[in-house]
Amino acid sequence: MHKNRVKHPSHGLEFNVAQLLKETTGAVRTYEIETDLQGDFDDEELKIVAPLTGQVRFLRTGPNILATGELQTSIEKNCGRCLTSFTAPVAIELEEEFFPTLDIITGAAITQPPEIEAANLIDEQHILDLAEVVRQELLVAGGTQLYCRPDCKGLCPHCGQDLNAGSCNCREDVVDPRWAGLQTLLED
Repeated sequence: MHKNRVKHPSHGLEFNVAQLLKETTGAVRTYEIETDLQGDFDDEELKIVAPLTGQVRFLRTGPNILATGELQTSIEKNCGRCLTSFTAPVAIELEEEFFPTLDIITGAAITQPPEIEAANLIDEQHILDLAEVVRQELLVAGGTQLYCRPDCKGLCPHCGQDLNAGSCNCREDVVDPRWAGLQTLLED
């Protein structure tokens, strides 16, 4: 088993798997990942604020490669209760199969079924790129409702005051006017 440290000038998630594709089924490569993705995947839903670290393992499964691994980083999120921006640790587990587009021995093109995602193709230079798979996993992991702290009090539903910063002067018995008709039923 080979163990390599990967630092790639672009995003550190591209691997040349030509030698692995030449080996027999069951061959394995393991890589330690430590790469700075800040700015690479940033969009409205995903802002990475710490290096991506962890380990990936490539297993030759017949003509394909199974990538597994555990990776972690931190992302910037808005609290689901008080809307304050905070940093949340995120861990993901990978388990994806990748498919070559060229036969490693003959150089002939390999046609893949249309249901295979482009992100799961090994390119013509035998580069397996984990970037899109990692981005999708981070979006899923970061898409859950996260809170700045477990006891976050949120915002006052009437005036919008951040209740973590202090209480507001709203009366607690204020009834939403949309529910006022039901209040009369409780009084009867």
